[in-house]
Amino acid sequence: MDKKKKQRYKLKNWSNYNQALINRGSLTLWFEESMIKQWHQPEKTGYRGSPMTYSDTAIQCALTLRELFKLPLRATQGCLLSLVQLLKLSIQIPHYSTLSRRQQTLEVRLPRSSSRTPRHLVVDSTGLKVYGEGEWKVRKHGASKRRTWRKLHIMVDAQTQEVVAVEMTANFVGDSEVLPDLLEQLDEHDQVASVAADGAYDTIQCHQAIRNAKCQPTCRIFCNNLRNEFY
Repeated sequence: MDKKKKQRYKLKNWSNYNQALINRGSLTLWFEESMIKQWHQPEKTGYRGSPMTYSDTAIQCALTLRELFKLPLRATQGCLLSLVQLLKLSIQIPHYSTLSRRQQTLEVRLPRSSSRTPRHLVVDSTGLKVYGEGEWKVRKHGASKRRTWRKLHIMVDAQTQEVVAVEMTANFVGDSEVLPDLLEQLDEHDQVASVAADGAYDTIQCHQAIRNAKCQPTCRIFCNNLRNEFY
């Protein structure tokens, strides 16, 4: 059997090809118009005190930039200031203390693709170890011998392998307690055909949450440990 020969291409426009290789190293910076319009908080919270100046979109944008380039909070503020000055935008940049305070209560929505067919979801949890104790605490009392960890609850589409919902809790929170919160994160247009889980989710609360969610009547939960199937 003859092997297929690799097809070769002959370049004739060397000047354009060379310029395309140079353009690969160029930097292009821009802010979307929708991002600029949503940068400042347009509505009041209804609580006492001055309203928030920056929206959750602005805080999430700054924290994403920080995570992408591994920057401290002060350097993140300086990076955003330089970008705004280069692009000549008329928006304010949040102080690093504001980023530190707002990141504790920031709710991040995961962007996901819309599905035309009903989803088959799989739910489970895993442990995440927490590193990095405070310098004062280690100097005063020493490093802790007890391991500190958190639980990450994930809901995945079995067909597309896409994460559709995620929640992080303390290590003492049970898996069945978080399933209703994961179902609430689903989009209103999402249709669910089935929810697969292990025996930890075999509770009345989980079955009621699936019935109350915007799912098809054929939605069911599979308990692998008990080998049972509930409708």
